[in-house]
Amino acid sequence: MDRFLVKEVQCSVCNTVQQAQKTCQECNVTFGDYYCDICHLFDKDKKQYHCQPCGICRIGPREKYFHCQKCNLCLASDLRGNHKCVENVSRQNCPVCMEDMHTSRIGAHVLPCGHLLHKTCFDDMVRTGAYRCPLCMHSAWNMEDSWEQMDKDMAQSPMPTEYQDAIVKIICNDCQTHCTVPFHVLGMKCSGCGSYNTAQDGGLIQQLQEPQQLQEPQQLQEPQQLQEPQQLQEPQQLQEPQQLQEPQPQEPQPQEPQPQEPQPQEPQSPEP
Repeated sequence: MDRFLVKEVQCSVCNTVQQAQKTCQECNVTFGDYYCDICHLFDKDKKQYHCQPCGICRIGPREKYFHCQKCNLCLASDLRGNHKCVENVSRQNCPVCMEDMHTSRIGAHVLPCGHLLHKTCFDDMVRTGAYRCPLCMHSAWNMEDSWEQMDKDMAQSPMPTEYQDAIVKIICNDCQTHCTVPFHVLGMKCSGCGSYNTAQDGGLIQQLQEPQQLQEPQQLQEPQQLQEPQQLQEPQQLQEPQQLQEPQPQEPQPQEPQPQEPQPQEPQSPEP
């Protein structure tokens, strides 16, 4: 029901239908200790007041709250000039319970970053050990004592030899500084503000060892004179293959008889 469109009400005692008002015009029964003629809200007395810029009734007393024009929200008086304004910050849901912040009857807690969440949700978050804003990851309160304890823990927990020279790039969630710091498993400390609320940007970087002394450059030898290339001999002309002649038949030539030398005969012995 849209309460702003309410024009008439019915008394539950005498059943008289009448214009919306605080008391019944017939039996004078009081409909509520608090009545808002704009919101048409009937309620018990809780020191309520109607905030015109917010457009709704809020639980007071009025003197303990003020309306921040930029945040567009009623805040506790101790936050006047002592909070970071975010335009229309109440026009969003609580980042913890996801319920509407502007019309919620639960008190709002303003974080140092300016974001809002319910007071009860903030208390639950602290009990679980969370210390960062769910929206921007900024520290939710002053963490100087915690950072000092982190320094002591890291001093008592040196890294192994293979990781002592390792460095890493980080981004600080508190001051938004990008820096390069020594790597440690317990945390990386921002070199800008000293916060451990940091996020690692990339992998480990091993520091380079000290460069060795450079050796004196050797004297350059004079270049040797190149010998002139020998003139290439002209390729010999290929000889044409000789044609094979067919063998001609030769006529037999008569051989001259060679004189035979007489062989000496042995003398015959006379017969007796």
